[in-house]
Amino acid sequence: MANQKHMDLKQRVIIEKSLDDRKSFKAIGKELDKDCTTISKEVRLHKVFEKKGSYGRPFNDCANRTDCPVTKICQVCDKGKRFRCCFCGKCTALCDDYKKEACPKLSKPPYVCNGCADRKSCTLEKAFYRAVYSQNEYEELRSESRSGYAVSEAELAHLNAVVSPLIKRGQSLHHIAISHSDELMCSERTLYTYVNDGLLDARNIDMPRKVRLRPRKGAKSSLKVDKACRVGRTYQDYLGFMDAHPGLSVTELDTVEGIRGGACLLTVHFVTAKLQLAFKRDANDSQSVLDIIDRLYLELRPDVFTELFPVLLLDNGSEFSNPMAMEFDRQGNRRTYVFYCDPSSPFQKGACENNHEFIRRIIPKGTDIGLYTDEQIRLMMSNINSYGRKELGDKSAYETFRFFHNEVILRKFGLAEVPRDEIDLTPGLFIKQA
Repeated sequence: MANQKHMDLKQRVIIEKSLDDRKSFKAIGKELDKDCTTISKEVRLHKVFEKKGSYGRPFNDCANRTDCPVTKICQVCDKGKRFRCCFCGKCTALCDDYKKEACPKLSKPPYVCNGCADRKSCTLEKAFYRAVYSQNEYEELRSESRSGYAVSEAELAHLNAVVSPLIKRGQSLHHIAISHSDELMCSERTLYTYVNDGLLDARNIDMPRKVRLRPRKGAKSSLKVDKACRVGRTYQDYLGFMDAHPGLSVTELDTVEGIRGGACLLTVHFVTAKLQLAFKRDANDSQSVLDIIDRLYLELRPDVFTELFPVLLLDNGSEFSNPMAMEFDRQGNRRTYVFYCDPSSPFQKGACENNHEFIRRIIPKGTDIGLYTDEQIRLMMSNINSYGRKELGDKSAYETFRFFHNEVILRKFGLAEVPRDEIDLTPGLFIKQA
């Protein structure tokens, strides 16, 4: 067999064509001079699911589709002349009797529908191996795996607890590394990198013989908990997911910073109602984001949380780099779906970005957010959400959200409706409160 070189697009095209011709993994591996298990892993790892029907029949993967008596669930069926919703293909998301049926052939080789003989008559969800999609996903995974630091927040907290106090007591990193080699489990050079990049409480100027020169300019590295967090959660994946689930609402999350390295805000923006929440965080790390999501999950109850936050759209900040912990609770139950905007594309969640303008009117850029209390942050958001919007028919975001849901939830968010004549969107809001 060949050496451990990665596959390229040309080899992936051969795999796709061979699957279309119904060749076995063993035959494909022999042609590419690779083990058959390598081909099997490649297909299973990069297969893409498509919800498409067959000739003259729409997509429908409900187990009851052949003898379903239900009619006129969606608007298409209600206004049309169809007698049964199973001929529509758009009612599965609305029907209470819907039960998903998966093709049993997808659980065994070749795991995809490329060469399936029943493909032209099947209306179930299909899986395909696409060479171009597989190559793009591979390149994205390779790029993500080589970015950031290969350390979790738990490991970093352990290193910080051991190293920082000793540095502040005048010990060198070399002395710390040789004295605590069993506890640290990383090299001296790695410790220097973490200290120089500000990942630990101790700074490089705290080291006894550190040369205090101006640091070289370069790209700032970020600590990503899951370096492959974007795989399967890109903006294109988000668009496809929303096309398949058009009834779901979207919530956009972002960060508002004050001074560099100081406290910041996590903003939660409900796109439909234009309501925005803000939560103060002492540091811009992923754990603080998870703590807020877990708190909302417990305070709102799982059923309300999943209704309000079915889809989360995030940017590529390191504070959002732990999607699995956001998507699932501690018992392993799914509570939301996480997707990421493309890099340097804030317009893809422009509603959230635009709403930050109101926050900046009250807390200008460069202001230390740590100076404000949680109560002041909630007061600020109450004033912002009580402000009338032309795009909402001159209603406020508070009124719109209350119409879609109820005021009990708004109270749990810590919001209160402010009379329109008393709304203050200037820094003087906190002066009046004092």
